[in-house]
Amino acid sequence: MAGRAADLCIGHWRAQPVDCRGVRGAGSSGLGRAMMRSAMYVALTMYAGVAMAAPAAKDYYGTLEPFAAEAVYFVVTDRFVNGDTGNDHRDQGGAHRSFDVPTPCADGSEDNIGYLGGDFKGIVEHADYIRDLGFGAVWITPIVDNPDEAFTGGKPITCGSTLSDHGKTGYHGYWGVNFYTLDEHLPSPGLDFAGFTRAMHASKLKVVLDIVGNHGSPAYTMPQAQPGFGKLYDAQGRLVADHQNLAPAQLDPQHNPLHAFYNTGGGLAELSDLNENNPAVLDYLAGAYLRWMEQGADAFRIDTIGWMPDRFWHAFVARIREKRPGFFMFGEAFDYDANKIAGHTWTRNAGVSVLDFPLKQQLAAVFGHEQAGFEKLAAPLFLRQGPYANPYALMSFYDNHDMARLDASDNGFIDAHNWLFTARGIPVIYYGSEIGFMRGRAEHAGNRNYFGVERIRTAPQSPIFGPLQRIAQVRRNTPALQRGVQVDVQLHGDQAAFLRVYQHAGTTQTALVLLNKADTAATIQVTRFLQPGAWRDAINGEQLQVQRGFATAVPAHGVRVLLSDAPITDPALRQQLDLQMAEQAARDARNR
Repeated sequence: MAGRAADLCIGHWRAQPVDCRGVRGAGSSGLGRAMMRSAMYVALTMYAGVAMAAPAAKDYYGTLEPFAAEAVYFVVTDRFVNGDTGNDHRDQGGAHRSFDVPTPCADGSEDNIGYLGGDFKGIVEHADYIRDLGFGAVWITPIVDNPDEAFTGGKPITCGSTLSDHGKTGYHGYWGVNFYTLDEHLPSPGLDFAGFTRAMHASKLKVVLDIVGNHGSPAYTMPQAQPGFGKLYDAQGRLVADHQNLAPAQLDPQHNPLHAFYNTGGGLAELSDLNENNPAVLDYLAGAYLRWMEQGADAFRIDTIGWMPDRFWHAFVARIREKRPGFFMFGEAFDYDANKIAGHTWTRNAGVSVLDFPLKQQLAAVFGHEQAGFEKLAAPLFLRQGPYANPYALMSFYDNHDMARLDASDNGFIDAHNWLFTARGIPVIYYGSEIGFMRGRAEHAGNRNYFGVERIRTAPQSPIFGPLQRIAQVRRNTPALQRGVQVDVQLHGDQAAFLRVYQHAGTTQTALVLLNKADTAATIQVTRFLQPGAWRDAINGEQLQVQRGFATAVPAHGVRVLLSDAPITDPALRQQLDLQMAEQAARDARNR
């Protein structure tokens, strides 16, 4: 019984496909609701049975996903550091210039839609910078071969415009033309992708590879067809698909095999839209990404996961995890409605994590110039009865390369980092956020500007850098902050207090997190869920004897993390933990 109950509580998504049709649609019909109640009752009963048999051995955790131990530093590879000018290919675009193509904004600032030279060597040479900042993984943009020229079709690019690609290059990596070949702007002699992952692993950093399955390169509206655009090549360099500069509705997949890889209904901008109903497309993509995985990728970020149906991703994920069970993946479904993105987390669909866009929306409100109260963050956490298979393995972030960077003061960034590295979820920080780089700037308005060696050298001088490094390293060394159940004590105004509890496999740790985003110090009192006894400050090592009704000062824009190794005995806290564990057990049972 104990083993079965513990298995019910495993908090990460499994690789193997399961048949959950019996409970699909729960909540939409009387039968579905009854079956959901039955599943919940079984989980509650089994979990309670373990509690009565051996209360001291209860497991408390949010997730057992190994990747949850990491914090992720996200770089647009071409825009981080140019470590090798020999792979810049500055004249490659010919008449359609591909290197250093500035686009000015009316306010005097500048964006750039050409290549700027960032490469594998630039990341490897600054791996220690990323690691010492407190990160355990680096997410890099796609590495596959992209077109050699700037795109001559599409809509004109203006400052801050979206879905406009005229004159733009594939510096970002999302316009694949050969998914089996490394883009020539990235490697250096002796440093291909396998060498890159080896070097990163030697620096104790995991590599998250950004992958695309929804589309290839821009494919039509060019005045004249351009080399590479709208084409796909296989591992042997053979042409397997060609849009032929035709609008999607003009494609004829029934009579032209080169059109069969593409949909005829169109998709994002002028991108070639891959046909999820063609088995050859799945074979092509899975074959390519299995190769990159075998060369050392530790996880995948799946671009535009919401643009392809669940059945496609279910099959794709199964192929990847057949080779490497438990391989961690997270998808990008750009939607602020949790009910619309949560489906990807269920095994019957993709069975992967997702970037937490609903939480991102509220993080911007709380830590940006709006300065909303912490209470805005309670609902999107979905600690109880939410739509996700497991909210604790979601990817938490406040901005990225597809939206405006966080528009906040230095203190706003500090407060945001104090939250991200202590609350539930796996934190993701976009390159340059450690100095507030290009804050508030959107794509085509400076969001992806070049970072470079000089900014890295001076980064520790930023008031944002030190507090981020401190709280990131606290998370790195604190299992409760990585995987613990979160129990909110207070989320209101400028102060927050919550517990993270991890009690599993011989490790017992409770973290009390106290946050203050006000401009003055605040005294935060904790009157519930707190166990008296010996605690220690995770930041300064101070030993404390804590009593009920504990109160302590938290500096302006500060954080305190207090740790206890004592087993959970407080009845009210146990009740909250038991409820969360039982609810997660029910979700896990439905997710088989």
